[in-house]
Amino acid sequence: MKFLDNKNKEEDAISLREVSKSFGPKYALKNVSVNFKKGRCTGIVGPGASGKTILVKIIAGLIKPDSGKVEIEGTDISRLNELHLQKVRSKIGMLFQNNALFDYLTVGENIAFPLRRLFQLSEEEISRRVAERLERVGLAGMEDRFPASLSGGQKKRVGIARCTVACQPYLIYDDPTAGLDPVTASKIFLLIREEQEKMGTTVIVISSDVDSLLKYIQNLIVLDRGVVMFEGAVEEAFKSSHPWVRAFLKGEWKKS
Repeated sequence: MKFLDNKNKEEDAISLREVSKSFGPKYALKNVSVNFKKGRCTGIVGPGASGKTILVKIIAGLIKPDSGKVEIEGTDISRLNELHLQKVRSKIGMLFQNNALFDYLTVGENIAFPLRRLFQLSEEEISRRVAERLERVGLAGMEDRFPASLSGGQKKRVGIARCTVACQPYLIYDDPTAGLDPVTASKIFLLIREEQEKMGTTVIVISSDVDSLLKYIQNLIVLDRGVVMFEGAVEEAFKSSHPWVRAFLKGEWKKS
């Protein structure tokens, strides 16, 4: 049974309707119906193996659901062929949990990668955009460094720079503060929120650092074992009709 709280009336940029995905006999997602509001920052939280990463990979078109609809700007991407799906993916920037930086490319080349893949730009324009992104994430002048020489927090910032450099309208961050200390994690969340407000993008953030995440997002989705337990504004989450949701958000949840 799902316990959903009220949603606001803003325009839905992404909508999932009765989406299910299983691997063998086990459901990763079961009848998931959620909305992501245009120009808002939405967090997705839940225990391990609750379906968070599977959910965003389905939204990004990297995994097809077994059933249900995944609508982006009114188009059901789960029904698209690969050619048309590529056009949708070009609108989505994604920061993977492990940063997915290319070790053999410099910082500048890593950030430039989506620009070269998506657009036909001059090298001068690419260099300008890369430099602007590095300045925005506090790493100005580090174009020629290699990922191996960076700290964990610096790698996350490079990942954010690459994720945002193409100015795509949808950005997905999969646990962007994993393995970082609390101070660095707060700086990363603040950077994500500042970029979202500046660019007006629709942002989805998965995080296991629930306490920190809640300070920087507007809407929240809570998953457990592939089922939506809460969807709504952050301030309403702690008043959810489901006691498990309140316990989880307060850190009082115990795995059964």
